[in-house]
Amino acid sequence: MSNYKVLDVNDDLPIRTQGPVHSGKVRSVYWLTEQDSARLIAEKGYAVPQGTELAIMVISDRISAFDCIWQGEQGLNGIPGKGIALNAVAAHWFKQFDAAGLAGNHIVDIPHPYVWIVRKAKTVKVEAIARQYITGSMWRDYAKGIRSFCGIDLPEGLTANQKLDEVLITPSTKGIIEGLDEVPAVDDVNITRKNITDNLDAFNFSSAADVAKYEHLLVQGFNVISAELAKLDQIFVDTKFEFGYVEDMQGNEQLIYIDEVGTPDSSRIWDGPAYRDGKIIENSKEGFRQLLINNVPDSDVLLNKERMAEREQLAQDYKLPVEVMMHVSDTYVGIASKIIGEPLQIPTDPRSEIIAVLKEQYQLID
Repeated sequence: MSNYKVLDVNDDLPIRTQGPVHSGKVRSVYWLTEQDSARLIAEKGYAVPQGTELAIMVISDRISAFDCIWQGEQGLNGIPGKGIALNAVAAHWFKQFDAAGLAGNHIVDIPHPYVWIVRKAKTVKVEAIARQYITGSMWRDYAKGIRSFCGIDLPEGLTANQKLDEVLITPSTKGIIEGLDEVPAVDDVNITRKNITDNLDAFNFSSAADVAKYEHLLVQGFNVISAELAKLDQIFVDTKFEFGYVEDMQGNEQLIYIDEVGTPDSSRIWDGPAYRDGKIIENSKEGFRQLLINNVPDSDVLLNKERMAEREQLAQDYKLPVEVMMHVSDTYVGIASKIIGEPLQIPTDPRSEIIAVLKEQYQLID
């Protein structure tokens, strides 16, 4: 058993907030009171307008796949190092985006490896997906004879895991979009560019020009990460970005990157030497998905959306061996250390460290 205490529960920290904590699959968001937001902006000199709402965003070490949270034996309810691996990688890429003159992002401060202070953004309701290789669900559909993806037609004769001629943008819905005839009211359903431009308000876009802008920022960001990973002989296969609107210091609306970018959770990253050898070695969450498919008693439960109730029950009952959890830890920590260029330091007791920092340095805990 590892000596690490994983941060599996991240929505019960004693942080002063307004309203309830918003808890997602991996991150929890604590919206600060108006007073605390204003105080931190003044004390820390954050480059955001007065009146900006701030939140503490705490990542966990939980691992989700196939829309469920998975756990290990011996009470290991997360992947050691996973949370800080994701945070470190995303923050690294955001710095690279800044250096390349791309749009800004929602992070205003990083008090601890598990914690970001972020500013409120009006979220664009599009999962911005970019792909440079045909693999995964896209390949499965292509193999069945489908040639049109999100309004883009692919040529005949492609083979599994082949590099595409250009980066493809294949968006899907972020959340459920109601009331559109041409878009099913389900989360994460594929959409076309025309679906978005015909319904700007429904997707929270301010203008048609901003649709072109998000596509530009998506491809630019993809290319920055791809070029950096290539120096490490790693292949950036596909990724998901998210965008939102904020006001700059002059009160002008700006489209920025939000959530995380280029992490092993939101992207596929392949080992370059193995790929040239005709093999796929995943340096991302995809390896964990394959582990699950190969280890659970009936993999159709994971792949068949009609069997969601069974899948949720399986995720509750099924405990992965500790060595599997540690293998996944090695993948996350290994790729993160490569990307940031130094070994990732895994805190032994993240919870108590987070509480100490937010209490002593930010006065957010009574």
